[in-house]
Amino acid sequence: MPQVLNIASYHFAPVADPAALTAELRARCERAGLRGSVLVAPEGLNLFLAGAEVGIQTVLDLVRAQPGFERIKVKRSVSAHLPFARLKVKHKAEIIAFRRDDCVPRTRRAPVLSPQRLREWIARGSDEAGRRLVLVDTRNREECAYGSFEGAIELPIDNFTELPAALEPMKDALADAAVVSFCTGGIRCEKAALWMQDAGFAQVWQLDGGILDYFEQVGGEGYRGECFVFDARIALKPDLSPRLDAPVPLPVDPLSLRSVQGR
Repeated sequence: MPQVLNIASYHFAPVADPAALTAELRARCERAGLRGSVLVAPEGLNLFLAGAEVGIQTVLDLVRAQPGFERIKVKRSVSAHLPFARLKVKHKAEIIAFRRDDCVPRTRRAPVLSPQRLREWIARGSDEAGRRLVLVDTRNREECAYGSFEGAIELPIDNFTELPAALEPMKDALADAAVVSFCTGGIRCEKAALWMQDAGFAQVWQLDGGILDYFEQVGGEGYRGECFVFDARIALKPDLSPRLDAPVPLPVDPLSLRSVQGR
Protein backbone atom coordinates (compact mmCIF):
# COMPACT_ATOMS: atom_id res chain seq x y z
CA MET A 1 0.00 0.00 0.00
CA PRO A 2 1.42 3.43 -0.91
CA GLN A 3 2.38 5.48 2.11
CA VAL A 4 1.02 8.96 2.74
CA LEU A 5 3.55 11.69 3.42
CA ASN A 6 2.61 14.02 6.28
CA ILE A 7 4.38 17.33 6.80
CA ALA A 8 4.26 19.92 9.55
CA SER A 9 5.99 23.25 9.10
CA TYR A 10 5.90 26.86 10.15
CA HIS A 11 8.03 29.90 9.57
CA PHE A 12 7.94 33.49 10.75
CA ALA A 13 8.73 35.97 7.97
CA PRO A 14 6.79 38.97 6.60
CA VAL A 15 4.17 38.09 3.98
CA ALA A 16 3.58 41.10 1.75
CA ASP A 17 0.20 39.97 0.36
CA PRO A 18 -1.31 37.23 2.54
CA ALA A 19 -4.57 37.08 0.58
CA ALA A 20 -2.79 36.50 -2.72
CA LEU A 21 -0.48 33.86 -1.27
CA THR A 22 -3.47 32.14 0.33
CA ALA A 23 -5.15 31.86 -3.06
CA GLU A 24 -1.98 30.52 -4.70
CA LEU A 25 -1.43 27.91 -2.02
CA ARG A 26 -5.07 26.81 -2.10
CA ALA A 27 -4.94 26.30 -5.86
CA ARG A 28 -1.70 24.34 -5.71
CA CYS A 29 -2.91 22.13 -2.84
CA GLU A 30 -6.16 21.41 -4.67
CA ARG A 31 -4.35 20.48 -7.88
CA ALA A 32 -2.12 18.13 -5.92
CA GLY A 33 -5.05 16.50 -4.12
CA LEU A 34 -3.67 17.34 -0.69
CA ARG A 35 -5.57 17.50 2.57
CA GLY A 36 -4.79 19.32 5.77
CA SER A 37 -4.47 22.93 6.87
CA VAL A 38 -2.53 25.95 5.66
CA LEU A 39 -2.62 29.22 7.56
CA VAL A 40 -1.25 32.41 6.04
CA ALA A 41 -0.78 35.61 8.03
CA PRO A 42 1.27 38.78 7.78
CA GLU A 43 3.69 37.20 10.30
CA GLY A 44 4.29 33.94 8.41
CA LEU A 45 3.00 30.48 7.42
CA ASN A 46 1.80 27.39 9.28
CA LEU A 47 1.26 24.15 7.35
CA PHE A 48 -0.08 20.66 8.10
CA LEU A 49 -0.45 18.71 4.86
CA ALA A 50 -0.79 15.09 3.79
CA GLY A 51 -0.77 13.37 0.41
CA ALA A 52 1.54 12.20 -2.31
CA GLU A 53 5.16 13.30 -1.98
CA VAL A 54 5.26 14.82 -5.47
CA GLY A 55 2.24 17.00 -4.69
CA ILE A 56 3.61 18.15 -1.37
CA GLN A 57 6.89 19.04 -3.06
CA THR A 58 5.08 21.37 -5.48
CA VAL A 59 3.61 23.24 -2.49
CA LEU A 60 6.97 23.47 -0.76
CA ASP A 61 8.51 24.78 -3.99
CA LEU A 62 5.97 27.61 -3.97
CA VAL A 63 6.59 28.35 -0.30
CA ARG A 64 10.37 28.42 -0.69
CA ALA A 65 10.02 30.79 -3.63
CA GLN A 66 8.62 33.45 -1.28
CA PRO A 67 11.12 35.99 0.09
CA GLY A 68 12.19 34.98 3.58
CA PHE A 69 10.91 31.40 3.32
CA GLU A 70 13.83 29.87 1.45
CA ARG A 71 15.01 27.90 4.51
CA ILE A 72 11.69 26.85 6.02
CA LYS A 73 12.11 23.65 8.05
CA VAL A 74 9.77 20.73 7.40
CA LYS A 75 8.97 17.81 9.71
CA ARG A 76 8.02 14.63 7.85
CA SER A 77 6.28 11.42 8.87
CA VAL A 78 4.40 8.71 7.02
CA SER A 79 1.09 6.95 7.51
CA ALA A 80 -0.96 4.36 5.69
CA HIS A 81 -3.98 6.63 5.38
CA LEU A 82 -4.75 10.32 4.98
CA PRO A 83 -5.16 11.74 8.49
CA PHE A 84 -7.21 14.76 7.36
CA ALA A 85 -10.80 14.75 6.10
CA ARG A 86 -10.52 17.91 4.00
CA LEU A 87 -8.30 20.78 2.91
CA LYS A 88 -8.47 24.16 4.65
CA VAL A 89 -6.39 27.09 3.43
CA LYS A 90 -7.07 30.31 5.32
CA HIS A 91 -5.83 33.89 5.67
CA LYS A 92 -5.54 34.71 9.39
CA ALA A 93 -4.36 37.58 11.56
CA GLU A 94 -1.75 35.28 13.19
CA ILE A 95 -0.49 31.79 12.38
CA ILE A 96 -0.85 31.02 16.08
CA ALA A 97 -3.12 33.31 18.06
CA PHE A 98 -1.30 34.96 20.98
CA ARG A 99 -2.59 38.55 20.61
CA ARG A 100 0.73 40.13 21.57
CA ASP A 101 2.25 42.03 18.68
CA ASP A 102 5.60 42.39 20.46
CA CYS A 103 6.11 38.60 20.54
CA VAL A 104 6.51 37.87 16.83
CA PRO A 105 9.89 36.22 16.12
CA ARG A 106 10.91 38.19 13.05
CA THR A 107 13.92 40.29 14.01
CA ARG A 108 14.63 38.52 17.32
CA ARG A 109 14.37 35.06 18.81
CA ALA A 110 14.88 33.68 22.28
CA PRO A 111 17.96 31.42 22.55
CA VAL A 112 17.40 28.08 20.84
CA LEU A 113 18.24 24.75 22.45
CA SER A 114 18.86 21.78 20.16
CA PRO A 115 17.27 18.40 20.95
CA GLN A 116 20.72 16.90 21.54
CA ARG A 117 21.64 19.58 24.03
CA LEU A 118 18.31 19.28 25.83
CA ARG A 119 18.87 15.54 26.17
CA GLU A 120 22.18 16.31 27.88
CA TRP A 121 20.52 18.82 30.20
CA ILE A 122 17.77 16.30 31.06
CA ALA A 123 20.34 13.62 31.88
CA ARG A 124 22.26 16.05 34.12
CA GLY A 125 19.24 17.88 35.54
CA SER A 126 20.89 21.23 34.86
CA ASP A 127 22.52 23.38 32.20
CA GLU A 128 26.29 23.68 31.74
CA ALA A 129 26.42 26.42 34.38
CA GLY A 130 24.77 24.21 36.98
CA ARG A 131 21.39 25.97 36.94
CA ARG A 132 18.57 23.52 37.60
CA LEU A 133 16.56 22.59 34.52
CA VAL A 134 12.87 23.50 34.36
CA LEU A 135 10.83 22.50 31.32
CA VAL A 136 7.67 24.49 30.56
CA ASP A 137 5.00 22.92 28.35
CA THR A 138 3.30 25.72 26.41
CA ARG A 139 0.49 23.50 25.09
CA ASN A 140 -2.98 23.22 26.59
CA ARG A 141 -4.04 20.78 29.27
CA GLU A 142 -5.75 18.34 26.88
CA GLU A 143 -2.58 17.97 24.81
CA CYS A 144 -0.43 17.52 27.92
CA ALA A 145 -2.64 14.63 29.00
CA TYR A 146 -1.32 12.54 26.08
CA GLY A 147 2.28 13.00 27.17
CA SER A 148 5.00 15.49 28.04
CA PHE A 149 8.59 15.66 29.27
CA GLU A 150 9.07 14.11 32.70
CA GLY A 151 8.61 16.70 35.44
CA ALA A 152 7.65 19.52 33.06
CA ILE A 153 5.42 22.35 34.25
CA GLU A 154 2.01 21.74 32.67
CA LEU A 155 -0.11 24.88 32.70
CA PRO A 156 -3.86 24.78 33.47
CA ILE A 157 -4.78 26.50 30.19
CA ASP A 158 -7.18 25.71 27.38
CA ASN A 159 -5.93 28.35 24.93
CA PHE A 160 -2.46 29.66 24.16
CA THR A 161 -3.60 33.24 24.88
CA GLU A 162 -3.99 32.22 28.56
CA LEU A 163 -0.30 31.36 28.97
CA PRO A 164 1.00 34.71 30.29
CA ALA A 165 -1.54 34.87 33.12
CA ALA A 166 -0.80 31.26 34.12
CA LEU A 167 2.99 31.54 33.93
CA GLU A 168 3.74 35.04 35.26
CA PRO A 169 3.15 34.11 38.95
CA MET A 170 5.96 31.51 38.65
CA LYS A 171 8.63 34.04 37.66
CA ASP A 172 10.24 34.49 41.07
CA ALA A 173 10.30 30.74 41.76
CA LEU A 174 12.14 30.18 38.46
CA ALA A 175 14.71 32.96 38.92
CA ASP A 176 17.56 30.50 39.54
CA ALA A 177 16.52 28.02 36.83
CA ALA A 178 17.39 27.33 33.21
CA VAL A 179 13.88 27.48 31.76
CA VAL A 180 13.20 25.68 28.47
CA SER A 181 9.85 26.22 26.76
CA PHE A 182 8.54 23.61 24.34
CA CYS A 183 5.48 22.66 22.32
CA THR A 184 4.57 20.23 19.53
CA GLY A 185 6.55 21.70 16.65
CA GLY A 186 8.06 24.93 17.98
CA ILE A 187 5.58 27.62 16.99
CA ARG A 188 4.07 28.28 20.41
CA CYS A 189 7.32 28.10 22.36
CA GLU A 190 8.78 30.65 19.88
CA LYS A 191 6.27 33.25 21.01
CA ALA A 192 6.14 32.08 24.62
CA ALA A 193 9.91 32.34 25.05
CA LEU A 194 9.90 35.92 23.76
CA TRP A 195 7.10 36.83 26.16
CA MET A 196 9.00 35.22 29.05
CA GLN A 197 12.11 37.25 28.22
CA ASP A 198 10.10 40.47 28.12
CA ALA A 199 8.33 39.54 31.37
CA GLY A 200 11.66 39.26 33.20
CA PHE A 201 12.28 35.53 33.39
CA ALA A 202 16.02 35.29 33.96
CA GLN A 203 17.24 32.40 31.78
CA VAL A 204 14.95 31.28 28.94
CA TRP A 205 15.45 28.93 25.99
CA GLN A 206 13.12 27.39 23.43
CA LEU A 207 13.36 23.80 22.20
CA ASP A 208 14.26 24.00 18.53
CA GLY A 209 11.63 22.20 16.47
CA GLY A 210 9.57 21.21 19.48
CA ILE A 211 8.69 17.71 20.59
CA LEU A 212 8.52 16.34 17.05
CA ASP A 213 12.11 17.32 16.28
CA TYR A 214 13.18 15.89 19.63
CA PHE A 215 11.51 12.58 18.73
CA GLU A 216 13.09 12.56 15.28
CA GLN A 217 16.62 13.44 16.40
CA VAL A 218 17.05 11.79 19.81
CA GLY A 219 13.98 9.62 20.44
CA GLY A 220 11.91 9.64 23.60
CA GLU A 221 14.58 9.99 26.30
CA GLY A 222 13.12 11.98 29.19
CA TYR A 223 9.65 12.01 27.61
CA ARG A 224 6.63 10.10 28.88
CA GLY A 225 3.73 9.06 26.68
CA GLU A 226 2.92 10.38 23.22
CA CYS A 227 2.66 13.74 21.47
CA PHE A 228 -0.82 14.88 20.51
CA VAL A 229 -1.22 15.94 16.88
CA PHE A 230 -4.17 17.74 15.35
CA ASP A 231 -5.35 15.04 12.94
CA ALA A 232 -6.87 11.56 12.84
CA ARG A 233 -3.66 9.89 14.03
CA ILE A 234 -4.45 11.50 17.41
CA ALA A 235 -0.90 11.20 18.79
CA LEU A 236 2.59 10.19 17.70
CA LYS A 237 4.91 7.90 19.63
CA PRO A 238 8.61 8.76 20.06
CA ASP A 239 9.39 6.69 16.95
CA LEU A 240 6.90 8.95 15.07
CA SER A 241 4.48 6.08 14.51
CA PRO A 242 0.82 7.01 15.02
CA ARG A 243 -1.43 5.92 17.83
CA LEU A 244 -4.14 5.34 15.23
CA ASP A 245 -3.41 4.71 11.56
CA ALA A 246 -6.68 3.55 10.04
CA PRO A 247 -9.65 5.27 8.38
CA VAL A 248 -11.94 6.73 11.06
CA PRO A 249 -14.70 9.33 11.01
CA LEU A 250 -13.36 12.84 11.64
CA PRO A 251 -13.09 14.65 13.97
CA VAL A 252 -11.74 11.84 16.14
CA ASP A 253 -11.40 13.93 19.29
CA PRO A 254 -13.21 17.01 20.62
CA LEU A 255 -9.88 18.85 20.68
CA SER A 256 -9.61 18.59 16.89
CA LEU A 257 -12.74 20.72 16.57
CA ARG A 258 -10.98 23.75 18.05
CA SER A 259 -8.19 24.50 15.65
CA VAL A 260 -5.35 22.96 13.72
CA GLN A 261 -3.18 25.96 14.52
CA GLY A 262 -1.64 24.72 17.71
CA ARG A 263 1.83 23.27 17.38
